[in-house]
Amino acid sequence: MKTTLAILASVVITISAMAQDFKLKVWPNGAPDSNGMTLPEETFEGKRVRNVSEAEIYVYLPKQGVNTGAAVVICPGGGYWIEAMDHEGYDMAEWLAQQGVAGIVLKYRLPYGHDQIPLKDAQRTIRLVRQKAAEWGINPARIGIAGSSAGGHLASTAGTKFDLGKPDATDPVEKYSCRPDFMLLLYPVITFNEEFGHMGSRVNLIGPGNKWELVEKYSNELHVSPQTPPTFLILADDDKGVPPRNSIEFYLALKKYKIPAEMHIFRDGGHGFGMNKKNLPVDQWPNLFAQWMKAQGITK
Repeated sequence: MKTTLAILASVVITISAMAQDFKLKVWPNGAPDSNGMTLPEETFEGKRVRNVSEAEIYVYLPKQGVNTGAAVVICPGGGYWIEAMDHEGYDMAEWLAQQGVAGIVLKYRLPYGHDQIPLKDAQRTIRLVRQKAAEWGINPARIGIAGSSAGGHLASTAGTKFDLGKPDATDPVEKYSCRPDFMLLLYPVITFNEEFGHMGSRVNLIGPGNKWELVEKYSNELHVSPQTPPTFLILADDDKGVPPRNSIEFYLALKKYKIPAEMHIFRDGGHGFGMNKKNLPVDQWPNLFAQWMKAQGITK
């Protein structure tokens, strides 16, 4: 009887652990480069952070009974100068876990003019999730990336600039692919084109001035290829922060290569709604995304 109770207790603990969130450093042995930030990280206005100089992930695993094997790395927005960790991060991860999808919130290092830093953190996170896939109950072929606003720029950069692993790397994590299997982009910054790009994100990522090589490099509508993953886009027509044309141009680029894509433009919603409820039709976007994942075969 004692043995049976011990086994039951072990099962309960295991299931409970699967449902809890935990955090890990993306670069536990130290990142290979620095963003130059020396001020201490600061949390303000609830769960917004700034002065981020160390990347971490916050992992929300679904309960075993509902686990679909899918996972989403989540990049909160904030113009590349802060990160809105709540409604564009933790809240989304919690909702995903309820749908049977692991939600992995990435607190990426902010660039402060070091343009490659956020992408390196996103790529490393995808590799790390693939390495931990068996341990975390994740299918390594169903790892997506999500991003809101500037986080959507980071996510779409990861979806257009990736490798399938570095077989000669001495670091075992680097041997894994950093290509996301699908993307969720919420009112994303896509381009640094001055006509309809978000100049605040551009300056914060690549610095001031007309650095045309970097402008082109980070205008992600120009870098869609046949290998870019299927994409789900959500935005509002009345977005005054990031013009809807960002998403439209990206969608058209995806369709040029016949990449599966779905885009919903709600009349009202503005910019930055994330998981916040507005008592508007835009509130339904998470359910639409859940249906899309099922239609794509990402979840069952």
